Amino acid sequence: MAEIEINGGIVVYEFVGPEDGEVVVLTPGGRFSKDYGGVHELADGLAAGGKRVLLWDRPNCGASDIQIYGQSESHMRAETLGLMLEKLGIKKVVAAGGSGGARDMILFTIMYPDMVRKLITWCIVGGTFSTMSLAGTYILNELRVVRSNGIEGICQLGAGPFGWKGLIEANPRNRQRLIDLGAEEFERVMCRWLDAFTPKPNEAIPGVPDYQFADIKVPSLIVRGGEKDYDHPKRTSFEIHALIEGSTLIEPPWPEDAWEVAMAEMVAGKGSLFDFWQLGVPAFLRFIDG
Repeated sequence: MAEIEINGGIVVYEFVGPEDGEVVVLTPGGRFSKDYGGVHELADGLAAGGKRVLLWDRPNCGASDIQIYGQSESHMRAETLGLMLEKLGIKKVVAAGGSGGARDMILFTIMYPDMVRKLITWCIVGGTFSTMSLAGTYILNELRVVRSNGIEGICQLGAGPFGWKGLIEANPRNRQRLIDLGAEEFERVMCRWLDAFTPKPNEAIPGVPDYQFADIKVPSLIVRGGEKDYDHPKRTSFEIHALIEGSTLIEPPWPEDAWEVAMAEMVAGKGSLFDFWQLGVPAFLRFIDG
């Protein structure tokens, strides 16, 4: 595990797999760490196929520093990755991501097209329900709290991977970073980030206008969403396939109800949301090497 400073914040990262392997950036969803269940298992599978997998705690995830700036949180993360790769001297990668990581990697491909050789996405968020759910998960409560209790209220908001308190527990530097940012700037950025999660007829995925998908020129693999996966709708995967010219859409390499089962298992304390992702290794490797 290593650290690198990007835009005044520390990003924690690691490589898995042979040093001479093609670099695959693997980006999970939510505010989950690179160490969350299922992420390393997928990375290990890709590494066994000869790939050098870059795992990273995105800003506002795991042990990395909190960062609050940019058009949206995903835009900020895409910029962070681009600058990090430049600093590491990595010129070309396969960009792979699921759930929120799919959105991050789509934006990264749009913003840094010369750095991406191929794009792989699965469990893509889109549609009214899942987009508004993200607004509730990431933004609306933050705005209520910062307006009523200031930045100290934010520091006490929520344990676990989605809460600022949890991020402070994982990385004590984050408390001072929030205090230095202040309530006024925090609120200002949250209002801007909220716009990404306001459903719009010209955005198949949150915060990315449909016309920008025309800028994606690399071979792209899209895993179809599950039949009743309301967080990552089947419809959205078809929309992204239609928007990225020449993209490849495949049937899920995991059970149709994998997300729903994983959610139930997580709630019961028996597993994590991303445990099934490792089942995608054979399909992902075929696409990378094809």
